[in-house]
Amino acid sequence: MTQFLLLLLLVPPAASRMRATEAESRVTGRTSGPLARAIAPAPATSAGRREPVPEPLTPAATRKAELLLRDHLPCLGCHTLNGSGGKVGPDLTTVRTRRSADYVAAIVADPARVVPAAAMPRTLMLPATRDLIIRYLQTRPGNAAGGVPAPASAPVPAPPATADGAALYARWCASCHGAKGQGDGPNAAALPIKPAAHADKATMSQRPDDTLYDTIAGGGAIMNRSARMPAFGASLSAGEIRALVAHIRSLCRCEGPAWSRDPKGGA
Repeated sequence: MTQFLLLLLLVPPAASRMRATEAESRVTGRTSGPLARAIAPAPATSAGRREPVPEPLTPAATRKAELLLRDHLPCLGCHTLNGSGGKVGPDLTTVRTRRSADYVAAIVADPARVVPAAAMPRTLMLPATRDLIIRYLQTRPGNAAGGVPAPASAPVPAPPATADGAALYARWCASCHGAKGQGDGPNAAALPIKPAAHADKATMSQRPDDTLYDTIAGGGAIMNRSARMPAFGASLSAGEIRALVAHIRSLCRCEGPAWSRDPKGGA
């Protein structure tokens, strides 16, 4: 009997917790916790299920997400958000009306698992950052989509045994840098910084192969260029990145500076 009374003191009944939540909402003007979940309407899905309504972000969290997307993440290199950004990917402004939260979370975490043929590299983010971006996109105006579940887990296909630099360039690079490396791809005009012209011999001959490799693997931000150029190191193998470097050399018909090249015949 004593243990039962002690348990009641340590764990208040659900009704007591609900009353505490109601009192908090009267003081703060905000509704949260089980009361919010009980009264918040959930948009219906096309399959008859109801999509959970995400709690709204605070103004500070909203601003943080917007700054991350604008200045630090590569998403707006391809996607448009609120009228700004690239034009080759789906518009993120209205993604909530087209895709479920599970789908958005899955494709942000590992695009190749969801849409293997898409030219969307995997962007490594801290879990808290990824969750913030997903929540931000799912709290944009509009009715939530439903009936678009996240795909089932599937083995990630192994990279090809041989890397075709021209094919890789056409898939991953040409939309911004242009099919012939002139910096005039269909997405170039939407970018705040003009993409590098890989066919420019004068410029590319000043860049060592290691610099090209690191830029492809780590993204534009690490080279003090645009953060909207994504990092491909989590999506392409080392051999594929080297094949891209070799293809860039074929576009500029040049080598890197002499000091950066290995002596002929090896060291």
